[in-house]
Amino acid sequence: MSSPIPNDPAMLLSFLNTRLRDEYPSLEELCAALDLDRDALTQKLAAIDYAYDGSRNQFL
Repeated sequence: MSSPIPNDPAMLLSFLNTRLRDEYPSLEELCAALDLDRDALTQKLAAIDYAYDGSRNQFL
């Protein structure tokens, strides 16, 4: 079952960074746990000039 996530890119950014900070050690683990498409998430945030930084475990 897919988890409802924000559709708005700015809200999605906040949602993902909060979950990465508080619950998941990597984007891969977050995507697996929430049944999300990593490529779709990264593309959506790239549209607002954010990219995932694995060393910091957040979108910057």
